[in-house]
Amino acid sequence: MTSAEQYLRAYDEQLRTDAETPSAVSVTRLGPLRLVTFAGGRGFITYRDLGDSDADRVAELVANGLEHFQADPEISRVEWKTRGHDRAPGLREALIASGFEPDEPESIMIGPLEALCDNAPMPSGVTVRRVVGEGEVRAMSAMVDEAFGDSVDTRIADALIARLDRGDGMELWVAETDGVMVCGGRLEPVPGTDFVGIWGGATLPAYRGRGIYRALTAARARSALERGKKLVHSDSTEDSRPILERSGLVKVSTTTPFNWTR
Repeated sequence: MTSAEQYLRAYDEQLRTDAETPSAVSVTRLGPLRLVTFAGGRGFITYRDLGDSDADRVAELVANGLEHFQADPEISRVEWKTRGHDRAPGLREALIASGFEPDEPESIMIGPLEALCDNAPMPSGVTVRRVVGEGEVRAMSAMVDEAFGDSVDTRIADALIARLDRGDGMELWVAETDGVMVCGGRLEPVPGTDFVGIWGGATLPAYRGRGIYRALTAARARSALERGKKLVHSDSTEDSRPILERSGLVKVSTTTPFNWTR
């Protein structure tokens, strides 16, 4: 078995459980599906696998999963998380028929945490640190929205602040230059597993290509190692995938989020 195959098996066995969504407000089971409600009016649909479901059964699961969230007026958007290595006949067609729209595919990257700490010098004039105060969390969240080309969504900041108040293990990190936040991301230790997740990493366009994202990733990895974790996983855009590959992470599959909005 290759390293990629071993990592993919660990991903499926350790991460595709309730450990995948530590910040869930509630989780409802529907056959193989986990219907997850997050703060801020966001629904999320995931699963370990769909078993031997045929296309008709898959279409039924899509319809019933969406109906669950449509019945809650507080839910304004729902993400169905697909994985490229799953057996899921007719899933794409059923999602689109139900009003879900696909985002760009991302690479599922996995590797040893130590690899992220090597050859990651701190760029001149850049500092990296954790943020915990409400004002700084809101500033970080707005900056990351801008870096992704999105409008500022204060509900995301509200959810991050609520999670910090709960103390679920999430860490928020930023890189600054001249006192200005220019890069940010989360560290998500996965309880009961060897994994941490590195999520939401983004750098403002004017500051890309300077090694800032790499330095921020290394800082998060060192923090995870101090917690006793061994492996890191990340769903990576084409901007961050090459950086993680150069750091020793391996692409094991793809994931494509399908989004429905009310």
